[in-house]
Amino acid sequence: MSTSHGAEAVEAVEGAAGHAAHEAADATLHGGGDAPSRLVEILGRAGLLAYGAVHLLIAGLGLRLALGSRPAEVDQQGAVAAVAAVGVGGLLLLVLFVAGLVAFAAWQITAAVAGFRWVSGGERFRKRVGATAKAIAVLAVAIAATRTVLGAPTNGRAGPQKLVAWLLELPGGALLVGAVAVTVMIVAGTMVYTGLARTFMGDLVDEPPEWARRAAVVLGAAGNLARAVAFGAVGVLFAIAALRGDPSRVGGLDAALRELVSRWQGVTPLVAVSLGLGAFGIYCVLDARYRRSY
Repeated sequence: MSTSHGAEAVEAVEGAAGHAAHEAADATLHGGGDAPSRLVEILGRAGLLAYGAVHLLIAGLGLRLALGSRPAEVDQQGAVAAVAAVGVGGLLLLVLFVAGLVAFAAWQITAAVAGFRWVSGGERFRKRVGATAKAIAVLAVAIAATRTVLGAPTNGRAGPQKLVAWLLELPGGALLVGAVAVTVMIVAGTMVYTGLARTFMGDLVDEPPEWARRAAVVLGAAGNLARAVAFGAVGVLFAIAALRGDPSRVGGLDAALRELVSRWQGVTPLVAVSLGLGAFGIYCVLDARYRRSY
């Protein structure tokens, strides 16, 4: 009888252990939140760190430009090139960057389709639109990093100029370019709202440490407003290209920041935007640590 009970106890323990292992494996594969899997969530948080690092590098390049240096490109490509310049270690780091950024993009695409279940109505719609924009942004950085790793030639202005040139050849091309400009400016407007209303705090866990909450409020607000200015400047360049029918007028972040310097006849706006982008980079570190996963 005792032998039978002992065997039953062993079977019960083995069954409980098997069930726990199954639940752990299921949690790892499927997760419990907006991320399509726990692995994607872990890599996605690493991608957020990479995204933050890119913003910090862009901020540094912007400050160098403000101080009189002439970095090749003050944008994602310039930041990627700075990492690649380290050598083999830099290229390996870029490979990790790409993996994390793609995972974070997958996380955001999933959230855009069916995420942000803790809010409803217009707020959920706005967050899903924001997730879509963020997925596109991080994929752009991932593509730039991939091209650098593969040794492909890059030109920060070539991409937008080719797009505008192609659109202008289509019927109603100027209107299409204008629509791109309006879309970019709408994105910039949502960033202004996000920064002022501090809605980004809703993406974090309910009760982060007080120091982290205060830092996130300041850094997130400053970062989103700086990004809004940068996106708005890009939108203006697209609008000018649409009005003049001239693809050479358009450009990405690098062209927009340099335009700020030339238009304002000074570096103050560039310094302010660069510091704001740096603040957003630090915010990404907090976001990676305290981001809500469900």
